[in-house]
Amino acid sequence: MTVNQVISDLKNVIPLAQAENYDNVGLLCGDPERAVTGILVCHDALHNVVEEAIRKDLNLIVTFHPIIFSGLKSITGKNYVEKVIMKAIENKIAIYAIHTAFDNDYFGVNYRICEVLGLKNQKILMPKVQDLRKLEVYVPQDHAEEVKNALFTAGAGNIGFYDECSFSIEGTGTFRPLEGSNPFSGSENIRENASEKLISVIFESYKEHKILDAVKNSHPYEEVAYQIIKLENENQYLGLGRFGEFEVEMEEAEFLNFVKEKFNLKVIKHSDFTGKKIKRVGVLGGSGASGISAAISKQCDAYLTGDLKYHDYFQSEGKMLIGDIGHFESEQFVTQHLVEILSQKFTTFAISKSTEKTNPVNYFL
Repeated sequence: MTVNQVISDLKNVIPLAQAENYDNVGLLCGDPERAVTGILVCHDALHNVVEEAIRKDLNLIVTFHPIIFSGLKSITGKNYVEKVIMKAIENKIAIYAIHTAFDNDYFGVNYRICEVLGLKNQKILMPKVQDLRKLEVYVPQDHAEEVKNALFTAGAGNIGFYDECSFSIEGTGTFRPLEGSNPFSGSENIRENASEKLISVIFESYKEHKILDAVKNSHPYEEVAYQIIKLENENQYLGLGRFGEFEVEMEEAEFLNFVKEKFNLKVIKHSDFTGKKIKRVGVLGGSGASGISAAISKQCDAYLTGDLKYHDYFQSEGKMLIGDIGHFESEQFVTQHLVEILSQKFTTFAISKSTEKTNPVNYFL
């Protein structure tokens, strides 16, 4: 199996189209046609991780954070990023980054945080306005199932935890074949009345070319009548952050001690206590100050994230306890989570979890 084939299968599980626009996800370096000897999964693809891949003869690194984030104009080894890329290329190792595609995934980073905390009734904190399209296509009634099946196979009609979703209306279409046409039915220069179905399906914009190919290849007409409509629907199963509820509420100090235990933390920075008990909790792995107002609007009693600045804590205004548990600490379950996903998907070669330290933060106590 090649690097490209592994990536293609992985995209079906965690689509890169879910990533934020600013992010640099995907294949960062390496030959996509090289055969994969094994996969090393890590949080950050640093120099020591590349060395580990070399020792273990694993030539594809799947990393959460992209090692290349800003545009590189040259690679000469002048900093740690360029040294890593040079080392990987010299040893024929590919690096693939997944980052915010996994942040936004329904079963991604924030799902695992909520599971560790034991939160129930989980929902997305900041649903993403997904780039959705609706296809409407007119099909002869006796070919409707064939076209629908082709659309579903191409990935149309997926809504949340449902697939093969569509809507059809029966009606009568008209057309008149002109000179030079090769009509499926009817005669030249005579108007034809045809019993047709209008089939409607929703799909993500990145699937458009594949879906249009499926329509045209399965449709009997020489000229396919269709239209594509842009939608602005929120996707309740896709987005940053998550919130849920404890079965039994806690006092604030009890809650913070509980979080320290579950995340194996030495310290938690937090806002002033509000005096309220903790029942509903919002989370956002990584740098999550952007989710504070959303957590307040969702009436969360507490919000956990990382990389908060001094003034971020003032946003609580006594409405919610805000806790900074650390960037890496909030994402600490990502690597194992990805190993589990990859191990289920690829059973013919080695999937290894990196044992190298990548967190640059240390505590002197």
